[in-house]
Amino acid sequence: MSKIRVGIVNYLNTKPLLYGLERQPICDQVELVGDYPSRVAEMLIHDEIDLGLIPVAVLPQLPEYHIAGNYCIGTEGEIASVALFSEVPMTEIKKVYLDYQSRTSVGLLKYLMKEYWGINPELVETENENYRKEIKGTTAGLVIGDRAFEQRKISTFIYDLGAEWRKITGLPFVFAAWVSTKKLPDDFIQLFDQANALGLQHIDEIVTATSFDLYDLKKYYSLHLSYRLDEAKRKALELFLNVIGDK
Repeated sequence: MSKIRVGIVNYLNTKPLLYGLERQPICDQVELVGDYPSRVAEMLIHDEIDLGLIPVAVLPQLPEYHIAGNYCIGTEGEIASVALFSEVPMTEIKKVYLDYQSRTSVGLLKYLMKEYWGINPELVETENENYRKEIKGTTAGLVIGDRAFEQRKISTFIYDLGAEWRKITGLPFVFAAWVSTKKLPDDFIQLFDQANALGLQHIDEIVTATSFDLYDLKKYYSLHLSYRLDEAKRKALELFLNVIGDK
């Protein structure tokens, strides 16, 4: 039987979910293909993978989709690795560079700026890492993933998107979910879910095995990230899709 192609994201926040996928009993059934979030979404759209950890903002673009299992990249509040970074207060920001690696975070940022913060800066799409050099003066930048921890050491003002969403809605937030464009076998999804759950039981082991000195990974995995796609997160996901769909 051919392996199921699974698009994964090579960020620190995915390590607990990938722990079980790299081990028995599922590792022989999957082929893991890694890239950054928006690229994984493109691979799913173009049928280069069967299942992917994709930004949830992409869901409305899919003619058919199935959320696989009960795990995601989510937060109950402050996410720490998704933020708008600036050298000046929010009201003084004139231009914002948007992270090319993200779709959900860009959608969330646009919603926050328009509906909650009441600012209307010039928005600039990016294609590579060079944009982070432009985060200075009245020019801000959205940075996600591991690079956000580097930016936290540089920028004066940090507006955490997960925390801001929580302030408005009182809900958690889902940045990415496991999604397929065709229904996958139920027995595979059950095994896949079990594999996702396995890493959450080995957080200390994952932290010990990961060399990273910019942030406390135990705090990141246990406090900032919330992996279970529970009812509150499903409600938050539905709300988010509704608000970005209104634009």
